[in-house]
Amino acid sequence: MAFVRCRRDPCGVICLILTYFSVFYADYVVIQYVLIPAYSGSVWCTLHGSVFNLILLLLLACHSKAVFSDPGMVPLPDTAIDFSDLRSQSSRMNERGCEGWTVCSRCETYRPPRAHHCRVCQRCIRRMDHHCPWINNCVGELNQKYFIQFLFYTGMASLYSLVLVVSAWVWRIRNEREGDVDKEGEDTPSKHLIVAHYIILLVESVLFGVFVMVIFYDQLVSIITDETPIEQMRNRLMMKDRGSSSSSSSSSSLTPPSSQMSYHPSHTRKPKLALLREVFGRGSVLCWLLPLHSSPPTVGGVSYSALPDYDV
Repeated sequence: MAFVRCRRDPCGVICLILTYFSVFYADYVVIQYVLIPAYSGSVWCTLHGSVFNLILLLLLACHSKAVFSDPGMVPLPDTAIDFSDLRSQSSRMNERGCEGWTVCSRCETYRPPRAHHCRVCQRCIRRMDHHCPWINNCVGELNQKYFIQFLFYTGMASLYSLVLVVSAWVWRIRNEREGDVDKEGEDTPSKHLIVAHYIILLVESVLFGVFVMVIFYDQLVSIITDETPIEQMRNRLMMKDRGSSSSSSSSSSLTPPSSQMSYHPSHTRKPKLALLREVFGRGSVLCWLLPLHSSPPTVGGVSYSALPDYDV
């Protein structure tokens, strides 16, 4: 499991604990200090409580799937690979349809195109986006869907709790002006305690809401452009290097034509809907909102061995 693989990462463990604590604290404050005092005896209390807890349930389900799902680890070979004849092996790989495969010196194995090594998980991940401490796992080809769903429901829960707290605070201020607060029983929490919980939940909702929405937008842009953040950074560096080299040699007439060409990604561009379906599945769009297992993308294949079909 991902938690076992990355259990030695203290930052990931702390972020996991903080995530679950924040979720349960928000549920406690919303039920105990927002809905019951403001909507007690009303159908709105049951309605808001059911919807809010449904969102939290989906949030936790998506988070658990993102934590414990395989992000797309490249399998390790059973025996050591001989890289002494790497140049001839590369030509055989290209001839047999394995073009783009590279060698990972840390894993000591061949990895498919768009796979990168994670220093925390200590494995190569297919189409690695980044290592996220909030799920204590990498975001890769096979769990990016659950990670984006987790971001979506976290944003919804933050917005919902923000609206409920503000409405309950307005309700209390209105009752204080009308003098109805004095009618509350002795078991009612003090005003200072309620206000403290309101402020803490407001700060939590704003911080987490803005944070996850920014990452959610970045994830969608990464899918639509078909470039992970690692690939975007690499492409910018390559274009910058090409631009600097072409400008420095612009006065020379012996500049090779290949060095003046602009950089093109190694993979072909696809329609945006096809890119989204590769991540969220080929079923109904409504299924994209549920943490259901979808068939893995067929492009490039996920069912592959640690060694492609070539001699070692």
